[in-house]
Amino acid sequence: MAFLITILAAVFQRMTGPTYPIRGEVEFAGSLIQYKFLRSHETGKNYLLSLTVENPEVKGKLLYKRHPTSDCWSSIPLKRKGESLTASLPSQPPAGKLDYKVILSRNGKQITLPPKQPVVIRFKGSVPPFLLIPHIILMFLAILFSNRAGLEALHPQGNPRKLALWTTGFLFIGGFIFGPLVQYFAFGEFWSGFPLGHDLTDTKTLVALAAWILALIAGRGGKPARKWVLGASLILLATYIIPHSLLGSELDYAEVPKKAPFP
Repeated sequence: MAFLITILAAVFQRMTGPTYPIRGEVEFAGSLIQYKFLRSHETGKNYLLSLTVENPEVKGKLLYKRHPTSDCWSSIPLKRKGESLTASLPSQPPAGKLDYKVILSRNGKQITLPPKQPVVIRFKGSVPPFLLIPHIILMFLAILFSNRAGLEALHPQGNPRKLALWTTGFLFIGGFIFGPLVQYFAFGEFWSGFPLGHDLTDTKTLVALAAWILALIAGRGGKPARKWVLGASLILLATYIIPHSLLGSELDYAEVPKKAPFP
């Protein structure tokens, strides 16, 4: 049950987060056009956007601007390569974001993709696997053991003390040793949550750790402290399903010199 809760929470967080690609499909010029727009990309590399559009009469352009700024939209014509229309977004510094959208046209008619609002893509630095993989595994183990401890706390004779210790250890090492290192390589800062910034990922990790430390204190002397453990597990679960990278690191373009191709 603990494993199932962990998997469901992970899938929910992944699919609702601001880094999950935007997908959709639309009928235009007699064909069905499917699209997938990325919202996260590695800095130092232009993002190559590609759409499969079979009708050779369909043309298009890629519009983009720095986010969040009052810049005018820059425009790049989509180039046809067989059945695909392609264009590249310029790479940005770590934590830099771009708004972008695609406009397709044929015989005076046009559509905008995505139809509702522009996509926001954030660029990040490359994180070494020897930091990223342990971070992911430890955070997964933290929520897994937390859920198991919470279920143990529901049992009238349960004693989740050892599970609480393992949970706190995994959370501390994964979130406060490997986490800041991953953050530094990706966005150039070790910590951007409370009280230094508004990064929700960092802040929610801090709240979760504080809850588990309180649960450990309440269980001094080997006491089960079931209510405290259950509360801490629910807090960690609640923070875990908050989309990852929500209100994450964001480059302040006011401190960055404006360069071409931005008008």
